[in-house]
Amino acid sequence: MFNFFVHLLNKHDLAVFTDRSCIVIGAGISGLAASAILAQKGLKVTVLEKNESVGGRASTWKKDGFTFDMGPSFYWMPDVFDRFFARFATKASDHYELKRLDPSYRVVFGKNDSWPLPAGREAVAELFEKEEPGAGQALHHFLDEARVKYAMGMQDIVYTPSLSWTEYLRPELLSGLMKTTVLSSLRKHVRKHFTSERIRQVMEFPVLFLGATPQTTPALYSLMNHADIDLGTWYPMGGMGQVMDAMRTVAEQEGAVVKTGMAVKRIIVENGKATGVETADGTLMADIVLATADYHHVEQDLLQPPERSYSASSWEKRTMAPSTLLFYIGLDRRLPNAEHHMLFFDASLDEHGEDIYRYKRWPRKPLFYLSCTTVTDRSTAPSGCENLVVLIPIASGSVDTTDLREEYFNIVADRLVEHLGVDIREHLLVKRSYCVNDLKEDYNAFRGNAYGLASTIAQTGPLRPKVKSAKVDALYLAGQLSVPGPGLPPALISGQIAADLILKELHSK
Repeated sequence: MFNFFVHLLNKHDLAVFTDRSCIVIGAGISGLAASAILAQKGLKVTVLEKNESVGGRASTWKKDGFTFDMGPSFYWMPDVFDRFFARFATKASDHYELKRLDPSYRVVFGKNDSWPLPAGREAVAELFEKEEPGAGQALHHFLDEARVKYAMGMQDIVYTPSLSWTEYLRPELLSGLMKTTVLSSLRKHVRKHFTSERIRQVMEFPVLFLGATPQTTPALYSLMNHADIDLGTWYPMGGMGQVMDAMRTVAEQEGAVVKTGMAVKRIIVENGKATGVETADGTLMADIVLATADYHHVEQDLLQPPERSYSASSWEKRTMAPSTLLFYIGLDRRLPNAEHHMLFFDASLDEHGEDIYRYKRWPRKPLFYLSCTTVTDRSTAPSGCENLVVLIPIASGSVDTTDLREEYFNIVADRLVEHLGVDIREHLLVKRSYCVNDLKEDYNAFRGNAYGLASTIAQTGPLRPKVKSAKVDALYLAGQLSVPGPGLPPALISGQIAADLILKELHSK
């Protein structure tokens, strides 16, 4: 009830903006979040999406009774989603059913050697203790610190626009940072607490969502372990598309107009100010333009050289998060011993990381991830069938050919025979691959990236591409290449940061 009255007060308080208009480029999670907030405050919001459906990288593909999540499949940080929905006097559970997974995921270390990671800290501590005496208590210490970082990071720092380092010069933040390990690498931080290589791999795994290696990721991001173990791994029944549909519903209920199949060709700039966009169907004018499409594409393709905040050469120096090779697979049978999420660490994480970050080549012996949504949600496949998504991280900008895709499909299939005892090649009903070339085509992704910019120290906070153009007035940007970083929750936050900055600056005028 309290949220309902806050909602009404917010709409009344900002009714002055009913004479302002905004065009949002892109209907991924950032664009949908921003459009809902801006429309709630009275702006006339039009969202233009080049593809025929919303969701961006978190879109859905359906084929022959199978429903595949094309991108993100881990629903972490449920509090971030609830915080967004609370702005509209609603909550995630009003829109889709969430189920906490137990086990959260299974880690495969080798043949007949795997861990189902149980849900909850106490259960994980018990597992760790059996592996390494003292590791259970070490986990509690590690997660207690990670929880402090999460409170600072995901509930405070990440919601700042990061236009300047001065935004971080607050006594409570500085005090909290001084009490925790922040700037050393996550690799060093984990190894101070645990000696078991299995435990170390489990504790380092979550940073793969940040698009960097444990060696180059700041220890600040141990907050991801709190998200993993304490907050849990969830699944929205029906798939991640339910989340995107809910975001669109909220935006449209607030008055935003979402138009799909509308690619933007150019951002119109007059006298140093963004005044609209040009599409294949004509010109649309607005007081504000918020671009949530791929940041590099917006700058290099939709703006003229004098209007760009970052040069082409500066982009070439950026450290990109990985791209991916994905397979969407429908089988005519169920898989024995499959879990909803499975991480195949039966190869070296360090060698895989070196291949894609240092040598920029396809990994010689790839790690891979397997999603099997039918373990939890039978609606994602026909009766008696299995829904699989395979993901292999590869270097952004990799050469992408049909032959390479097929070579790596066979590598995965052979490994699945070893670990699950079934040759999926003999049971295919649906098979689709998706890689660098598709990411470029569908999302204008720079170097065919899947996760944006890596979350390294040199690409954190104000060192990331900014949410406000330095060259064009009334032009704002959001998404995984901007702040706060890659991943579905950060992208959701990015849209909110941009929208809140727009509203703040409208207030000041």
